[in-house]
Amino acid sequence: MKNKVIAIGLDAGDPVLIEKWMSQGYLKNLQRLKQQGAYGRLTNMNYYKAETPWTTFLTGCLPEKTGYWAPFKFYEGTYNAEDVQAYDFAEYSPFYALGNDYRVAVFDMPQSALSETANGPQILAWGAHSPQTPSHSLPKSLLSNVNNSYGKHPALHRDHGDWWDETYLTRLRKTLKAGIEKRVSICRDWLQQERWDLFLTIFGETHSAGHDFWYLSQPDHPLYSYKRGDIAASDPMLEIFEEVDGAIGKILADVPDDTHLVVFAAHGSGNNTTDVSSMCLLPEFLYRFNFPGKVMMAPGKVGTPVPPMVLFPKRKTWTGEIWQRKYDPNPVKAFLRSQLPTKFHQYLDRIFGAPKEDLISPEELRKQGHPIFWQPTMWYSPFWPKMKAFAIPSFSEGYIRINLEGREPSGIVSADEYDALCEELTQELHQLKNPRTGEFVVKKVVRTREDVGDRNPKLPDADLVVIWAEEPADVVDHPKFGRIGPVPYRRTGSHRGRGFLTVVGPGIEAGSSLPEGHGVDLPATILNLMGVPIPEYMDGKPLVETLVPSLTK
Repeated sequence: MKNKVIAIGLDAGDPVLIEKWMSQGYLKNLQRLKQQGAYGRLTNMNYYKAETPWTTFLTGCLPEKTGYWAPFKFYEGTYNAEDVQAYDFAEYSPFYALGNDYRVAVFDMPQSALSETANGPQILAWGAHSPQTPSHSLPKSLLSNVNNSYGKHPALHRDHGDWWDETYLTRLRKTLKAGIEKRVSICRDWLQQERWDLFLTIFGETHSAGHDFWYLSQPDHPLYSYKRGDIAASDPMLEIFEEVDGAIGKILADVPDDTHLVVFAAHGSGNNTTDVSSMCLLPEFLYRFNFPGKVMMAPGKVGTPVPPMVLFPKRKTWTGEIWQRKYDPNPVKAFLRSQLPTKFHQYLDRIFGAPKEDLISPEELRKQGHPIFWQPTMWYSPFWPKMKAFAIPSFSEGYIRINLEGREPSGIVSADEYDALCEELTQELHQLKNPRTGEFVVKKVVRTREDVGDRNPKLPDADLVVIWAEEPADVVDHPKFGRIGPVPYRRTGSHRGRGFLTVVGPGIEAGSSLPEGHGVDLPATILNLMGVPIPEYMDGKPLVETLVPSLTK
């Protein structure tokens, strides 16, 4: 027997934040759904937590099974990391690819792929945050028809900016609200066209708002006390969540009572403790670890008063701000570098001389067409062949690759040295402190391989994963390798491995609680609500067991 399901996701909708706002009288539709149905918290990956949740949701498989850990891929046998975008779904299809027996409509699912075996309309990258897939549709003409009828999402690929750019933040608030309004019209019209077996859409606006508006909303962020400008007079993140809450109410207003409603978040958000630490501080720490006595970026002296936070960046981008902090032993050249636009730095090298060994500039990487030119991890790539360990690109935790003999082209760490090096790095990383608070900044270092000889291609590219403490840091001290920073903060909100699930419909007890589940349980839960057999390969289980007996195939 088929059951109709409407599933609405809030991308990076944090349960702690949402529950707080519901208790304060905001988010009335989410609160009403929670009261009418069953609600529970979800956990998710403890690391690679920004990169994996949507693939886990789409396939019902953990990354150990799919081999997909991130949209960045470090290619074994090279010293290059590239942008590979979404999982290819060659081995495991999206869970909604159910063939001709089920009518499915998928609108703006991030990090997915068009599926020929999903029976119904699909539009990807209409307005999703970081969709990691092209803007396209099945049928092919559908996307252009939707854009002509409702308009494009004004924030698509334009929701990446910096916290100090008030013009950007003001524009983002406006475009996110406009996108939400368009999304409501599209979803309502699709739902009126047909009673789908599954209708699935994701609000990417909550993701965008969490990244850029977090410090304007949450008092425990270090920058909260320094917010300024007209946008600081309100709480734009709460505004966006309220807009999404209202949109959910409008989308579901005319849904038949026999429909099961699933509202969820596969992962959450919190203070950003990862961007600066993983993308900037970690690669510089590893450079100093490998070349004792040398520095490349943001030098400082341990034991001296900590300079104030960078509150008035001069550059248009975070990448530009970090590049200005590249060390130069010539004080005149260093001063001119800090004052002149990046495009003039080449002339400084001609006048004062270029270093014999240097970072590769983001401008040079951009000219080469490298998609990750903006991330400082890549600037150290000329040194990777000479380093025992180096940082590779990340959207969340710190990722360290060991330069292993027989695996890397110029590997300098033997298999016999591997364990000792991993242990040494772990011990040194645990000595990093935030001099503003006196607290250690590393919570845990995870080894991803039990054996140095394990070459399973489905393992992460990183040998070590650095999980940072919960307090943001713009500067760190190390007893051997000195001070790094301060540097400007980047995005003020980042991800957490937690989510939520609300289920409303026939057979669901009002006000009931669901057992704590995992993000990988979401597709099995939706399939079970639909009455669809759950594939045996899925790692998840249905969280609403009492409604439909669990089926497998």
